[in-house]
Amino acid sequence: MRLILYLGKGGVGKTTTAAATAVRASELGYRTLVVSTDVAHSLADALDAPLGSLPTQLGERLWGQEINVLDEVRQHWGELRDYLATFLRRKGVDEVAAEELAIIPGMEEVVSLLHIRRQAREGDFDVVVVDAAPTGETVRLLTMPETFQWYASRIADWEPTTLKAARPFVKTLMPAVDIFETVQRLTRGVETLRTTLTDPEISSYRLVVNPERMVLKEAQRAATYLALFDYPVDGVVLNRVIPLEQAEGEFMQSLARIQQEYRKQVYDSFLPLPIWESPYYARDLRGIADLSMIGNALFKDVDPVKVQYQGKTHEITREGDEYVMRLPLPHVEIGKVSLVKRGDELFIEIGNFRRDMILPMTLSTRPAKRASFRNGMLEVRFGTDESALPADAPRQTPAS
Repeated sequence: MRLILYLGKGGVGKTTTAAATAVRASELGYRTLVVSTDVAHSLADALDAPLGSLPTQLGERLWGQEINVLDEVRQHWGELRDYLATFLRRKGVDEVAAEELAIIPGMEEVVSLLHIRRQAREGDFDVVVVDAAPTGETVRLLTMPETFQWYASRIADWEPTTLKAARPFVKTLMPAVDIFETVQRLTRGVETLRTTLTDPEISSYRLVVNPERMVLKEAQRAATYLALFDYPVDGVVLNRVIPLEQAEGEFMQSLARIQQEYRKQVYDSFLPLPIWESPYYARDLRGIADLSMIGNALFKDVDPVKVQYQGKTHEITREGDEYVMRLPLPHVEIGKVSLVKRGDELFIEIGNFRRDMILPMTLSTRPAKRASFRNGMLEVRFGTDESALPADAPRQTPAS
């Protein structure tokens, strides 16, 4: 079974891309489910077909689904929330506040991912294509397994002596609920989920971007944090590109030229990932026929279900007091390396190649000390002392 998650800033065409991928996969013979986890669902609009909280068959090998996350939480994990709310009220917390505090952070996100995994297994699908929420929410969603496990372990540790003594009493009052087993079951499910989400043979994350500055920045940030948590990114969709040769009029030609500048940045920023381009269509696209056209034009002879790239786009390790960031750049010629760091952005130049990276918080406060480029691998070392220069001062470091 394959799990493909499309991520991107709201409005970049992520839903259409996910749906087009699913239609193309079904045409290639895969039993395919396309599912939306976004609270503001638009998948049914893209498919031009009504969808519900269970898979709806749309073709011989195609199903669609819009998960109702709130219903899932109430149906499967409501007893845990009720228990926590009761526990907090007994501690003197206001009733309304207790209800709010009883919602475990990330519960909705965890439930939606657990549901997708279960649905894929029970529905015997070859591939599940996920139209995820906008990037910021999705990155938070994907880091929730670790956060949830920490939170669940804290619940299990609350006054352990009291809880252990109270277990028979709780079972007597609430015979249908075993809160202790519920927490353990959730934790086991999340551990398995984490394994699935980070397995490059099963899961792939694909970023959808437009040739625009703000969209590109958010995609770079998402790529950084996905790599940080070992989630395998295997491709980028560059959507809504205006062909320069087809742009008519001064306004459209100017817009197309601006797009070309950002188009180059997309290729530089996400090297060595494969990039698929989709043009800006001059009409409203929806329904299976239109999605089939988009999918065929986007992937051409590529099977979108196959893993398109394996390996880390970059990795960060700690060596003593320093951090080392390594980036594979196999198609860049060896040359002088120039670095400029401003806050959480790192600008890299090697000859005619230029890349702008968003750094995780751990590195954003550290100076980029030196860099080297050998055998297609760029290595950047970050030190510990930033007192010599103002925090916002640019730093330029030659290759070692």
